[in-house]
Amino acid sequence: MSDFMSHFGSIPEPQIERCQRHELMDILFLSISTILCGAEGWEEIEDFGHARLDWLRHYFPCKNGIPRHDTIARVLSRLDPDALQRSFISWVTAACEWTDGEVVAMNGKTVRRSFQKGDRKSAIHRVSA
Repeated sequence: MSDFMSHFGSIPEPQIERCQRHELMDILFLSISTILCGAEGWEEIEDFGHARLDWLRHYFPCKNGIPRHDTIARVLSRLDPDALQRSFISWVTAACEWTDGEVVAMNGKTVRRSFQKGDRKSAIHRVSA
């Protein structure tokens, strides 16, 4: 997804190259997509990735699948917050230009503790526009 890359591609890579199993852009796209859908934690980001892996691969390869929640947390906590903020503002500003300012506000929520404990699936989701 070149548009996403053009905004977030300048964020410095926080991972040690020899330990890097997942691409930074894969983790960023997964995390931002999940948070925009209402996720509230590292495990929810990982769960979203497993549930939507085919969709994610339309935009980024995710060659090694979805990283574990502790990997997501570690990578995101090491990002330069100023670089991330600049990239995100740039991306959102561009989205407003692409849509000529006509954006429908979407809000999604997952009802807490509504999933099955054994597999963390079957949660109740609400979406409003």
